[in-house]
Amino acid sequence: MKDAFGLPQSLLVLGGTSEIALATARRLIARRTRVVWLAARPSPALEAAAAELRALGPEVHTVAFDALDPDSHETVLGKVFADGDVDMVLLAFGVLGDQANDEREPAAAVRVAQTNYTGAVSAGLVSARALQAQGHGSLVVLSSVAGERARRSNFIYGSSKAGLDAFAQGLGDALHGTGVHVMVVRPGFVRSKMTAGLPETPLATTPEHVATAVELGLRRRSETVWVPGVLRVVMAALRHVPRGLFRRLAL
Repeated sequence: MKDAFGLPQSLLVLGGTSEIALATARRLIARRTRVVWLAARPSPALEAAAAELRALGPEVHTVAFDALDPDSHETVLGKVFADGDVDMVLLAFGVLGDQANDEREPAAAVRVAQTNYTGAVSAGLVSARALQAQGHGSLVVLSSVAGERARRSNFIYGSSKAGLDAFAQGLGDALHGTGVHVMVVRPGFVRSKMTAGLPETPLATTPEHVATAVELGLRRRSETVWVPGVLRVVMAALRHVPRGLFRRLAL
């Protein structure tokens, strides 16, 4: 069960090799978390992540999970919830894609959409139903500021995150009053392996800073968290920039 400050004893990470997710897991383990499930495709990276977290003290399990196989989600995640209550689910999987290539190869663009949106809808609904059945828990969804307004440079990725963000907000409204808390996290550019080699944008952040923001959001039972917080103001302004001008901005 979560304590009075909303921090979990048990954590299920969907996207168990995500740098942001692992930074968040480490921070929560340092506070209170004692059981962790890392769900991702089986790989040496997944086993290494599990070993790293075990060294910090908690009981850590790995779960074979594929975002692109929604037919398996109910069975795979059902086994985790059958093993005991899960205080928090962190939905952290996603792919950035390659905008230039994906525009030329529609199948690659579809894969980005299926991973970031369709897979997340499936896993999110399965997790939400399980959390509701146990009567408590948090579902934390890693969205992105890229979903706030599609940019020419990454509109395929951005559109998938826009869909995910809208879905998570609606799910939060649907679960209001049930004991289940949904929190949407909107980081800006995060320095990680996924963004290695890309031009860094202003207000860039790190997985550790995102993890800190997640912890604070859980304590406050926030519904939306921006990382860094100033992006809330920046994106509020950019949303209202006329399209013709927005198109010419170097974003």
